[in-house]
Amino acid sequence: MKTILLPTDFSENSINAIHYATDLFKDVPCDFYILNVQKVSSFISDNMMLVSSSATIYNSIIDEAKKSISNIISNIEAKYNNSNHTFYSIVDYDNFIDSINQVSKKHEVDLIVMGTNGASGFGKMIFGSNTVRVMQRCNVPVLAIPNHCKFLGLNKIAFTTNHQTLFKAEELSTLNELLKLYNPKFNILHLADENHLAQKQDENTSFFATYFPNAQHEYIDSNSKEMFNAVHEFINYNDIEMLAMMHEKHSFLERLFTQHAVETFAFSINVPFLVL
Repeated sequence: MKTILLPTDFSENSINAIHYATDLFKDVPCDFYILNVQKVSSFISDNMMLVSSSATIYNSIIDEAKKSISNIISNIEAKYNNSNHTFYSIVDYDNFIDSINQVSKKHEVDLIVMGTNGASGFGKMIFGSNTVRVMQRCNVPVLAIPNHCKFLGLNKIAFTTNHQTLFKAEELSTLNELLKLYNPKFNILHLADENHLAQKQDENTSFFATYFPNAQHEYIDSNSKEMFNAVHEFINYNDIEMLAMMHEKHSFLERLFTQHAVETFAFSINVPFLVL
């Protein structure tokens, strides 16, 4: 049984991510927790003068969120009618990251699946701020689904590494589950630039040979200014359908999340992005 957390703000891209998750794990017994997190600003509205107390405001907002989640669950159950899947509703009033961490710990969440707005050109962040913060500050793997991305199968996955740390099998368990579930073509991209030499490459190569013997290995040795474009081109040229990456210190992911890098290179990820 897998436990999957589905944060939603009821936007189109968050609903799309929920549908992607149910399609991706259609043959897997899953408990899905659909989470909406309210915040203080939710209480500020033009109608506050009509409400008699803060408790009434709170109850009104929470009840409305619960109804919205209930509608999402009803629509999904009617569409898929999948006996493998059970859905639960959670509405919380808390800091967004704190809420996700608490829910993940309480329900022993295996994976967080959430929507993104995707890349939007120069000067724009690749992902919404919430998605980035979840990737950076949560201890659970995160699968980010670009807006309008539909699940049409999983035939090709790429995993990137710059070999700054040694991998452990349990850290890549989510990736391994997807490989076993869909048996896709699996590419490992070994990244190195002038600032990040492949310090652990030999040890990790032995690790990959043991745990991913059918993987195809590609090597990208480029200066940092061209690294993002090189990975992007690899994804597009090889029709990669999911990109996976370990969030390790000084990693490609860490540099990817810097505003300067995104503004400079306009790197876009238009496929689901799994951060382990």
